[in-house]
Amino acid sequence: MSRVKILFVCMGNICRSPTAHGVFEHLVKSANLDDKIEIDSAGTHAYHVGESPDRRASETALKYNVDLSYITARKVHDNDFEYYDYILAMDRDNLDKLKSACPEEYQHKLSLFLDFAPQTSQKEVPDPYYGGIKGFDNVFNLVNEASKGLLETIKSKELS
Repeated sequence: MSRVKILFVCMGNICRSPTAHGVFEHLVKSANLDDKIEIDSAGTHAYHVGESPDRRASETALKYNVDLSYITARKVHDNDFEYYDYILAMDRDNLDKLKSACPEEYQHKLSLFLDFAPQTSQKEVPDPYYGGIKGFDNVFNLVNEASKGLLETIKSKELS
C-alpha cells in the first residue's frame, strides 16, 4: 500500500500551512501512522521560500508541544497536483489560486482544510500574520480540530 500524501497550502507558507503541517504530523506520529502518511506544506506565493515558520506560529505551537522548527517554506510546484492525494487550502483565495493552476484531472484533490472540521462554523483559517498572538492561538485551535477530522477521514477511507 502506498502512503497517503497530504499537502497543506496557504499564501506564504510561514504561518497557517506550517502550523497545519506540524499539528497533523504530531497527530499522525501519536497514532503510529507516520509510515502510512506523508505530510508537507507550501505557499501559493514565493514570498518566503527557504524561511522558517513565523516566530509567533512556532511559539504558539510549542505551547502545545508541537515543533515547527524543521519546516522550511516552499512554493507549490506543478508536480504537487499529481503527487499529493489531498491538497488542503487554508482559505478560499488560496483555493482559487490552486484551482487555477491545477490540471482538470487533479481538481478533485483540492479542498478547504476546515471542511474536515464540521463542528466549527468557520470555513477558512484566518491569516494571523498582521494581528496579535491571539490570532495564532485561534489558528492553532482551528487547525487542531481540522487535523483530527482529517486523520479520522484518512483512517476510515484510505487505511481501512
